[in-house]
This record gives sequence, structure tokens and C-alpha cells, in this order.
Amino acid sequence: MASYGNSGASLRLGVLLALLLQCALAAAGGMITCERLSRSTCAFAVSSAGARCVLEKEMGAGEDGGEERHVCRTSSIRADAGLSGWIETDDCVDACGLERVTLGISSDSLLESRFTEKLCSPRCYQGCPNVVDLYFNLAAGEGVFLPKLCEEQNTKTNVRRVMAEMRSSGIVAPGPEPGSLRAASPAQSETLLADGPSQA
Repeated sequence: MASYGNSGASLRLGVLLALLLQCALAAAGGMITCERLSRSTCAFAVSSAGARCVLEKEMGAGEDGGEERHVCRTSSIRADAGLSGWIETDDCVDACGLERVTLGISSDSLLESRFTEKLCSPRCYQGCPNVVDLYFNLAAGEGVFLPKLCEEQNTKTNVRRVMAEMRSSGIVAPGPEPGSLRAASPAQSETLLADGPSQA
């Protein structure tokens, strides 16, 4: 238990240092631009303009098709206003079960029980607002309410089942009325094919 308390204190210290760094950059006129971030700081970062940064794979030019490299770009996904200019801490990357070099932005990891267990842990959920904001919005895009998912995770319910239930509980467009669609019989189809396309 003592080690968990120490890691919580170090997490709070890490968050405090990140906030101080953010304030110092803002005071010095430093702007965080996704395209200027390294591959080790890009994923889970938020530009000063409030857009999320995304690490993408790009092929360089060359005779043999070029070398694959990672490039940090500005995405169209907006973060909560209070997160502008945010570079995620290593403590939060670890606490939330993330990997520093992550390509793209996807909700797929929400289907992995190990990931949701870490995301929903008090260490991540209460100490890493940027990560929680990102996955809250990704889950919402899938029709899932993250606090409900975490509640189910903490009661050890099967998260995959919960995700499937939440996805299937959305509004579904009604199908056609029985008998309202008529298909040609096989004999009619053969006649239509034999006659060829109509010349209107």
C-alpha cells in the first residue's frame, strides 16, 4: 500500500510539473505546435490551439520506395479548452496503459480489458485529465459513456459485453414493411435479361 501512495504522490508531482511547464511556456510565448513535436512527445499531446496531435506513418522519397518515418501532425480532434498546450507526462502514459509512440487516434483499445482496467484505475482516471478527455470523446463517438464503462470495469463485468450492449442500444432505423419490397421472379429476370437494356 505504501508504494501505491508513493506512486500517487509522484503522479501528482508529475502533473504539477507538467502544469508548471505549460504555464512557463505560455508566459514565455512558447507555443506547442504538433508539427514541431518529436515522435516521443507527439501522441496524446494537445497543441496550444487546442487540437490533438497525432503520430502518423509516412514513406520518404527514394529509389527503393523510401524509408518509413513517423511524423507528428495536427488532427481535427479538439481537446477540452483547459488542456491546450498539453504534452502528456510519462507517469500518465504508464498509469493509463498507453505507449508513448502510438500511431493514430482510435477507440479500438477500449475493447481491450487490460487497457480499460488501467484507464479506469483511480491513478489514471483521477490523475490524468488529458487521457480521460481523449478516451471520453472516443467512447462517446462509439455511443459509449466512459463513466458507465469504468463503473462496469470496476465491478469486473465483461467489458466486451458491456461495449457490445452499449453499441447495440442505440437508435436503429426501422426496416421496410413486410411485403413493401417486391423482387422480380426468376422468370421475369430472365425475360429482362433476354430483352437487353431498354432504349428510352
